[in-house]
Amino acid sequence: MVKWVVTAAWPYINYMPHLGTMIGSMLSADIVARYLRLKGEDIVFVSGSDEHGTPIEVEAVRQGMDPKALTDKNHKKVKELIQKWGISFDNYTRTENEIHKKFVREFYLEVQKNGYIFTEDTELFFCPKCNRFLPDRFVEGKCPHCGYEEARGDQCDECGRLLEAVKLITPYCVICRTTPIPKVTKHWYFDLPKFSEELYNYIVQNENLSENAINFSLNLIKEGLRPRSLTRDSAWGIPAPFPGAEDKTIYVWMEAVLGYISATVEYFQNKGRLDKWKERWLDSSTRTLYFIAKDNIPFHTLIFPALLMAAKKGYVLPWAVNSTEFLMIQGQKFSKSRRIGVWIDEALDMFPTDYWRYVLISIRPETKDASFTWQTFIEKVNSDLNDTIGNFLHRTLVFIYRYFNATVPKPSEFDDYDRQVLELIKTKQKEVASNIEKFKLQAALSTVLEIARVGNKYINDKEPWKTIKTNPEIAANALFVSIQITKALAILLEPFLPFTAEKIWSLLNQPGSIHEQTWEEALNQIPSGHKIMEPTILFNKVDETSIRKMREKLERAQ
Repeated sequence: MVKWVVTAAWPYINYMPHLGTMIGSMLSADIVARYLRLKGEDIVFVSGSDEHGTPIEVEAVRQGMDPKALTDKNHKKVKELIQKWGISFDNYTRTENEIHKKFVREFYLEVQKNGYIFTEDTELFFCPKCNRFLPDRFVEGKCPHCGYEEARGDQCDECGRLLEAVKLITPYCVICRTTPIPKVTKHWYFDLPKFSEELYNYIVQNENLSENAINFSLNLIKEGLRPRSLTRDSAWGIPAPFPGAEDKTIYVWMEAVLGYISATVEYFQNKGRLDKWKERWLDSSTRTLYFIAKDNIPFHTLIFPALLMAAKKGYVLPWAVNSTEFLMIQGQKFSKSRRIGVWIDEALDMFPTDYWRYVLISIRPETKDASFTWQTFIEKVNSDLNDTIGNFLHRTLVFIYRYFNATVPKPSEFDDYDRQVLELIKTKQKEVASNIEKFKLQAALSTVLEIARVGNKYINDKEPWKTIKTNPEIAANALFVSIQITKALAILLEPFLPFTAEKIWSLLNQPGSIHEQTWEEALNQIPSGHKIMEPTILFNKVDETSIRKMREKLERAQ
């Protein structure tokens, strides 16, 4: 059996994650992880809080607190929220974990031994007012490539290019706004250009990379890869292990990507199976999946694979890197650093988790940037969840509860329409699976919705509320078919709406938890004579007034 490692980009916890973080990595990864479990695959699903680097330092300075205290607080909050969002990690850890720190230091000593790390005197910005070197995000300015006015010292949010802070136009210190001065300091570098040819071959031969990941990566290789700085003049981070680098820390991006491995190491260590992680990372039959937003592409398709190559241990390269475009709000990209967006805690204070999961998946920016609007939220909840899925499920269960004493009726001979709808369950189940396996999650969810639409039309056409009086056999057939659709919907919804799926499973009075079932269970019929539970409403409609009142209440509380 193939072994899988499913990963979600580590959320940076200088501030609360937003909806863009959720759909760009964690939610997308969770859908695929849940699907693979239903298929009976052997998977480990990992991620964690990314808590080192200058953005944390900047935020800690702003709040007047120690960086460790800030990340302790934020990690605890985020971990609790991730569970409330139904993200089914096997291990959600943090970069302050000692296992991660030890792994990173040992990994880079190995890469250095293999000849891929060198030192160089580097000109970096120094703030005379703060009396400190200004690594990456302590500096902002105009992007030298696209002219974006608020580019960060390591990357431009507008064009996505990796940057060097000293190349910024009109730079300034983000703490005091002083114009920094260039100053020479010694740093350690990873010799990324040595892997240009291997990376090119890896990318063009990998059919599982998303199109935007392929194009973006090949363009960077064509322009010419440059050595990547491994160290920073910063106290907050993992101490650099190289002799002579005692006052340096590892650059956050160069250690965070290694967290996918260290999180797997930690997972198996916690189970007392110390060497089992090697089966996930040193076995060529393993498939590793990465779910990220497009601004993280170069770190996952170029830098991380090159590091794995440089270790010369036989690490498996990323099997699939699936990157979304940006989720926008009011014409702007969601951004923690700039406080633009809807935050994952605020969202759950307003509406149930599955409302958010549904809306985000239905607008998932798979091929182009997508916009979140409250009007879209209202339309998706009211039309899709309430009027389509909820309406079909409720009518089916209520009719059986009312007309057949809560007992699944025994069908007689099916007509062509009955057989057609039962066959459609099989067809659509395969279609949903195919779309998930191609990472077309929006299309997969749309197909599940289509099943509910067919179910509603079928009930409308069969009119069991009439035929129960005139021809009970036809009514019995209609409701027997409808309860099979209901069961199939419960299974097929589990990766997308896990809380709703569990409620449906409970209403159907099925044994165990739906999360312990199999994908093929969607095709196994509920037998006649089976008792169901008393139906309850699954969804409620929302409107602009209620949203406005909730947002005003949250703003007052803050």
